[in-house]
Amino acid sequence: MYGRSSSYGGGGGGSYNPDALEAGGGRGGGGMSASEMNANIMEQQNNDRIAQLGESVARLKGLSLDIGHEVREQNSLLDNMGDGFANTKDMLSGSLKRIGTMLEKGGAKHMCYMVGFVVAVMVLLYWLMSSKA
Repeated sequence: MYGRSSSYGGGGGGSYNPDALEAGGGRGGGGMSASEMNANIMEQQNNDRIAQLGESVARLKGLSLDIGHEVREQNSLLDNMGDGFANTKDMLSGSLKRIGTMLEKGGAKHMCYMVGFVVAVMVLLYWLMSSKA
């Protein structure tokens, strides 16, 4: 037990140190140690992952720019639709006002013409729809 370090090479310059092992397996000059190799491998893996992360970030940036462009286009389209609906509302309210004025002045005679016109349009639409089917 007491002579263990000397029998296994401990105590002198030739002691076993796994961190000091070189790629060639010997104790001489020139190669890299196992810890240096591990550090280089880890460094390369980190660089690869950083490159992958950079590519992902670039794709996400492009995607977010595309989404922003699409949102601006959709907002413009919605604004135009809102203006169109406002114009349609104004036209309908003007038409209804004129119809109301006409009905007040003309009485029952104009009302009969209006009902007849609506019935004729409905019959025409029904006939067109049934002939296409």
